[in-house]
Amino acid sequence: VQLQASGGGLVQAGGSLRLSCTASGPGSNRVAMGWFRQPPGKEREFVASITRGGGNTDYADSVKGRFTISRDNDKKTAYLQMNSLNLGDTAVYYCGATPAILTVLPREFNYWGQGTLVTVSS
Repeated sequence: VQLQASGGGLVQAGGSLRLSCTASGPGSNRVAMGWFRQPPGKEREFVASITRGGGNTDYADSVKGRFTISRDNDKKTAYLQMNSLNLGDTAVYYCGATPAILTVLPREFNYWGQGTLVTVSS
């Protein structure tokens, strides 16, 4: 499975961005997907994940109520809608794919996209 992430950029605090992650290759329609982020100088952390069918999701406490993960299986694309962005959301965002049903653990994600930078300014 190959993943291509896009949609990062510079946004003011309080603004919104939508990230996309398109999967391709064998098995790309049989994976759960997730978003992680790595703030400057910190380790990668879980943001959100979604099951294969899109019926179940999970979020980090820090983004609940502000971020929404979704997917369009016809397009083999997962999205992360990010609203009410704050300075703490500045990070490189990575999408991942996993054969697990739904997980928050990076080690259970077998495939990773290249990362897209989100910078929130004051």
